[in-house]
Amino acid sequence: MALVTGGSRGIGFAIARALVDAGASVAITGRDPSALELARGKLGGQTIALHADVQNERDATRAVDETAGKFGGLDVLINNAGVGVFASVADMTPAQWRQVIETNLSGVFYCSHAAIPHLRTRGGGWIVNISSLAGKNAFTGGAAYCASKAGLNAFSEALMQEVRHDNIRVSYVMPGSVATGFTGRGGHEGSDWKLAPEDVAQTVMDLLAHPARSLPSRVELRPSRPPARG
Repeated sequence: MALVTGGSRGIGFAIARALVDAGASVAITGRDPSALELARGKLGGQTIALHADVQNERDATRAVDETAGKFGGLDVLINNAGVGVFASVADMTPAQWRQVIETNLSGVFYCSHAAIPHLRTRGGGWIVNISSLAGKNAFTGGAAYCASKAGLNAFSEALMQEVRHDNIRVSYVMPGSVATGFTGRGGHEGSDWKLAPEDVAQTVMDLLAHPARSLPSRVELRPSRPPARG
C-alpha cells in the first residue's frame, strides 16, 4: 500500500505506474481534480485519487489517513509533490516564496509526520523523498527552489536517523534535469539528453527492493550524456 503525492503527472505519475505494475495498491494526490481522474484511469489497478494540496497540513494528513484507511495500512510514502517558482530574490514575492517552501519542504514534513504512526503499526516501511540536485547546486533565479530542496535533504537525513530502528527506511533521490516541463522552460523540445520520469521511477523501485541489511539513504541521478559545454 503506497501513497504518491503529486502523482497525477511527471515523475509522480511514473512512480505510481511502476508501483501499480508491481501489484501495489496506490493512492495519488494532486491539486487538479480532472488531472487526477485522468491519471487514475490510466493507472488502473487498485488506484485511488485524492484531491489534496500538501502545503495545507489538514490536506496532507487527510490524504495519509484516507490512504491507510482505504487500503488497511500504509507501507510506502513517496513525497514527490513540488512546485518551482524561478525568479530572483529581488523579483520574487513573499507569497511565491511561501508557496515553494510550504509545498517542497513543509508538505514533506506534514505527510511524513502523519505517515510515521501508520508505518510503525505495520512494523516498518519506506519514506522516499524526491529532491533535486538543485539542493546542492544553487543557480541564479532558483533561491527558493534550491533552498527548499537543500532543506529537504537535511530533513531526510535527520528523519532517516530518527526512524531507522522502527524499520522505517528513509531515502531521498536527487535527480538532475528531467524531461517533464516542470520549469515551464520549453517542455520536452530538445530534451532527449535529459532523464525521463521513468528513470526516477526505476530508481525508487530499486530502493524499495533493496536488501534490508543496508540502506541507500541518498541517490544522485544524472543524465549520462548532457550537452557538452562550449
